[in-house]
Amino acid sequence: MTPSQSPILRIEDAVKRYGDAVALGGLSLDLEAGEWLGLLGPNGAGKTTAMLAVAGLVSLDGGRIELAGRPSQGPAPAEIGLVPQEVALYQRLTAKENLAAFGRMNGLSGALLEERVCWALDWTGLEARAEERVGGYSGGMKRRLNIACGVLHRPRVVLLDEPTVGVDPQARERIFDMLDELTAAGTALVQSTHELGDIEGFCDRLVVMDHGREVATGTLEELIRDRVGNHARLTLELDRDPPDGIVPELEMLGRRITGSLDEPDRELPRLLASISSAGCRVVRLEVRPPGLAEVFVALTGRELRE
Repeated sequence: MTPSQSPILRIEDAVKRYGDAVALGGLSLDLEAGEWLGLLGPNGAGKTTAMLAVAGLVSLDGGRIELAGRPSQGPAPAEIGLVPQEVALYQRLTAKENLAAFGRMNGLSGALLEERVCWALDWTGLEARAEERVGGYSGGMKRRLNIACGVLHRPRVVLLDEPTVGVDPQARERIFDMLDELTAAGTALVQSTHELGDIEGFCDRLVVMDHGREVATGTLEELIRDRVGNHARLTLELDRDPPDGIVPELEMLGRRITGSLDEPDRELPRLLASISSAGCRVVRLEVRPPGLAEVFVALTGRELRE
């Protein structure tokens, strides 16, 4: 790989310990300019620690981080934008005042700061509310402003920790439209989330972490194919309890039948014919292909982690 082709962000064998607890156990990953990377893992997998290390807020015990081919040491505000899960805004200031304050923290001033504040208000759709105190904003408005404060200085890499938590569907869509604009302009995004629907619909590539390491990476299609296969999940509800053994390869609980189909187009007609022959009628039918939830469970297990 030539220098011009180097990833915008590279993490190599990152290790971070807190006493006997290992938060990062040799994490390695690359991020390209304009790429949207989804970072997944159960609680305690090391996602937040990895993002804080990239932002220079956590010092590694081993390994290295490179930004644009250069070793990264300490906070790098010109290269990195951090959008935390907890909304980090001054509630008694207006949107415009918040943007100006965060812009100055990241080295902006004068005409450039004014230009970037105007851009952010337009980008977030908050121009009409720019002079109102943020404390009176809705959750979605605060989230949008929170993101704008993290990217006002045009960082090359933006770290987003649960950027849509607690927002309604309309606000969520607006946020993802905003993030799409960033990647289209060449900004690289790393998004950590528990909302699997966010990851499925938007990210270019996924990294699944567990115990401080990467356990799988690829597109959603690649992870499904390689980790769980392309079987479909079937759910049937009948108008009456079916006779025993009508569909021995599936699970039966009263009127409900569930199971997996390896070849739905071939297997489903046969199952429906058997049900009809038994004098039963289907009142609800759902055939769902595997998704990210199945991949997540296959890679990290089913146990609940706190």
